[in-house]
Amino acid sequence: MNQETKPQPPSPTEGVKERSRGLRGTLEQSLRDQLTGQLAADDQSVIKFHGIYQQDDRDRREARERKKLERDYSFMIRLRLPAGEITPAQWLGIAHIAQASGNGVVKITTRQTVQIHGVIKSKMKPTMQSFAALGVDTISACGDVNRNVLAGAHPSISPFHAEVQRFAAAISEHLLPKTRAYSEIWLDGEKLSGDEPEEDPLYGKHYLPRKFKIALVIPPINDTDVLANDIGLIAVEEKGKFTGFNVAVGGGMGTTHGSPDTYPRLATTIGFVPKDKTLEVVWQITAIQRDFGNRSDRKLARLKYTVDRMGIERFKEELHTRLGYALAPARDVAFTARADLLGWQQDQEERWYYTLFVENGRVVDAPGYALKTGLCALAQSGLCGFRFTASQNIMLTYIAPENRAKIQALLEQHGLAQAEFSPTRQEAIACVALNTCPLALAEAQRYMPSFITKIEALLEKHDLRDAPISIRMTGCPNGCARPHLAEIGLVGRSLGHYNLHLGGDALGLRLNRLYAENLDESGILAALEPLLAAYAKERRGGERFGDYIERKGIAA
Repeated sequence: MNQETKPQPPSPTEGVKERSRGLRGTLEQSLRDQLTGQLAADDQSVIKFHGIYQQDDRDRREARERKKLERDYSFMIRLRLPAGEITPAQWLGIAHIAQASGNGVVKITTRQTVQIHGVIKSKMKPTMQSFAALGVDTISACGDVNRNVLAGAHPSISPFHAEVQRFAAAISEHLLPKTRAYSEIWLDGEKLSGDEPEEDPLYGKHYLPRKFKIALVIPPINDTDVLANDIGLIAVEEKGKFTGFNVAVGGGMGTTHGSPDTYPRLATTIGFVPKDKTLEVVWQITAIQRDFGNRSDRKLARLKYTVDRMGIERFKEELHTRLGYALAPARDVAFTARADLLGWQQDQEERWYYTLFVENGRVVDAPGYALKTGLCALAQSGLCGFRFTASQNIMLTYIAPENRAKIQALLEQHGLAQAEFSPTRQEAIACVALNTCPLALAEAQRYMPSFITKIEALLEKHDLRDAPISIRMTGCPNGCARPHLAEIGLVGRSLGHYNLHLGGDALGLRLNRLYAENLDESGILAALEPLLAAYAKERRGGERFGDYIERKGIAA
């Protein structure tokens, strides 16, 4: 056996999971230790399965190091909200918790949920109990398990939208870990007796090799970027009825700089599953990743690498063997749009919905756009629910026809109905990055608004002000803002420098390509301006910028 084929030892994280006693670790002891703001080393991995990341204020690292002080540690807490649905009371509670325990900002994520930053260790348990009192939890919002399940947000496109939303919640529950550790540690639940944790038929003692993501979508709007997920479920309508899902596997955006073995990948469609068999198909695909995923190199541990290593036909054979039947051939589906439908829309039952633009998902008050204050006023009215979108926006939901005028008045009172944003700004997405994400190499959400302003100036100069261009920015190659599905993707290399990727389509069905490496802002703008000028002169009809780049072979 040569060196390349020898079995490799498991990664250190695998040992942490095995020793954790069902995700308990020594978290209780770590939380009680108030001599330090951080957790024990193993617990920093274990806590992710509880929906929490340990972070520190990277803007203050150098100053604190000079004073020989510990880093300014705090924690990010992410909720598990399948399909992004919450009540007005829950919104008010989340906003209050963010102000009382965090940095005051509610961050809407690209996985259709919210997270708060800046929670110090002494406030962790009370904060988690406050979330529980609202009827929400953070179980499996992070870690090597199935994470928050996405679903298409816009009800106007389909009469079976609500049923697909319910599938997202059912899948989330079906794939939850069986451990009671969450209840024990945060909610003072009954303690485990003995050393052996609960049996978990799906996750076992080692859980999955890496994070796992599932999204549902309803054509013709691909608002969840369904093919960017480990499992993509595309709702199928036949003769006016919702019959099941086309199943796609192996999507993922994360890469590693300098590692050619890592790459973004679109999920591959492998067949059709009827509604009543969806949960077992999803469970078995997850189990295949559990059994065949790479547990030695976490950089190569996502399902996309498992699929490519096995080959798609062998993967399908394994799935069919486990199911005891083969998936049916995939049905024909088509997508025509991806961006959120901002403003008013109506569902099949004549209820109204209003989607608000939230720049990079940060719920804050800005001059003339009092989003944070306005959302609290809307929640206090009790006239609407709330839904988060995978593009980091927020939808006001289930508005009775007789209450539309009242909602409109509240929107106008807080400047939320009059505000105008360019199409390109509306489609832009950025991850958190600095100053809290420990993986960030460059800025993203703090820098994106000013960068878009410079892009808007170029678009104005070349008479493209009304031409939407999807731009996505991440502070590292981990791919949280799905940059490889943008017409212009910017991936952080170092502070102030990014790799420039071009040529994705507007529907989330084509990856972009690397165009230039390690550019600063002036380099990015200098690279883009001649391309935008040429696009303005040579585009065909309503041709999108990404399609122009692809047609001309500019980023081939």
